[in-house]
Amino acid sequence: MSRLVVVSNRIAIPNNAKQSAGGLAVGIMDALKNTSGLWFGWNGEISEISDEDEDDDLDMVEKDGITYASVPLNQNDYDLYYCQFSNAVLWPAFHYRIDLVDFQREAWEGYCRVNELLAKRLQSLIKPDDILWIHDYHLLPFAAALRKLGVNNRIGLFLHIPFPTPEIFSAVPTHEQLLEMLCEYDSLGFQTESDRTAFLDNLAQITPLEQKGDRLHHAFGQRFMTGVYPISIAPDSIKEMAEGPLSPKMVVMKEELGDAKNIISCERLDYTKGLPERFLAFEALLENYPQHRGGKVRYSQIAPTSRGDVQAYQDLRHQLEMEVGRINGKYGSMNRTPLFYLNQNFERRLLMKIFRLTDVGLVTPLRDGMNLVAKEYVAAQDPEDPGVLVLSRFAGAANELTSALIVNPYDRDEVAAALNQALNMPLAERLSRYNDMMDVLHKNDIAHWGEHYLKDLEAMTPRSSKQKTIVDESNS
Repeated sequence: MSRLVVVSNRIAIPNNAKQSAGGLAVGIMDALKNTSGLWFGWNGEISEISDEDEDDDLDMVEKDGITYASVPLNQNDYDLYYCQFSNAVLWPAFHYRIDLVDFQREAWEGYCRVNELLAKRLQSLIKPDDILWIHDYHLLPFAAALRKLGVNNRIGLFLHIPFPTPEIFSAVPTHEQLLEMLCEYDSLGFQTESDRTAFLDNLAQITPLEQKGDRLHHAFGQRFMTGVYPISIAPDSIKEMAEGPLSPKMVVMKEELGDAKNIISCERLDYTKGLPERFLAFEALLENYPQHRGGKVRYSQIAPTSRGDVQAYQDLRHQLEMEVGRINGKYGSMNRTPLFYLNQNFERRLLMKIFRLTDVGLVTPLRDGMNLVAKEYVAAQDPEDPGVLVLSRFAGAANELTSALIVNPYDRDEVAAALNQALNMPLAERLSRYNDMMDVLHKNDIAHWGEHYLKDLEAMTPRSSKQKTIVDESNS
């Protein structure tokens, strides 16, 4: 079996402190352990090291059969590659927010330079038979950078976020270069079929695109595969976290709730998550269904700060704080607060227990690649008395969790009606919907996701042999 090399923008270096790894990290680590693999990426540190000293900044740690190799970035590279191009161009564009794109040519050059720098640092660690699995939008040019260095290993990319349609993506000035770079991957994995189709539609608009089969394509002189691999969770692990005795603090919280129904939402503070629209939908619930007023329902929104140095995120936080005060002022009382907004992180295990205690999970992003919180909420529920998931149609998870209450997050009255339905749903219907969704989560758990992707990537012919085959075919 070939060794697996995983490359991601950020990696968590293991230490002796107690850690609570997310579902994706667990899935990747399982795949790496099976092959004594290597995980490479940025360690999160900002370094003063100059380019001449770069050979000394590679940090190698081995734990539980996995080798972790990481490097720092200097401040300039961090600003251009991460803050500016990755998160001020690609992130908003891929989430259909062209109005927030701030393109600067210098940032594009920095983005490419850092990808080339990381590729060069990884090159010396790659063995001839290694399979390389690259993750997400920070590293779109990574395969092209490796190919320039003569690396012909099988290289696959999995994109965790949506892929925009040509009408959106063509607004990014360097979209043609990015598309050509993406064709240097042997395999391109997407969350949904609409994302895969959008990528191919983009390609077809700028270059001849040949179909070599259902999922095999030829463009820019390269042959590659595309596939749909909806990322998932480890449902049994989530269930185990959610079960068990409650902490004293949670016991008090449960007692304070009393008979009140509780709606929960949890995601990082981001303009793609539809938080202002969600607050307005909750207000519409109280307006349209007055039986829920007077402390009968409490909505708790957990939204830890994300990219707090970016103006768009600062504006969003201010907007939410204003809305919370307005809604609570309108519908609250001296001893009743209908809307709780918590701008803080919660430990993962504690969060799963909170999910289990709540009646409704409200997950309504304006655009999301998958949204694992929706899946975690379902897996955390009490199998004998489950809560109800209200889910945006624009989250990738809506393609799988069809037994959730699927809503348009832009329609506050529709979301309010779904919340009312969820709060009044009889046990028999809740059980039916829960069991349907758990069947989906067990059939496509995080292990199956990784195995499925890597099996397809491993089946691809390595680039050097492939190129020879294409040349031979063209000469015959």
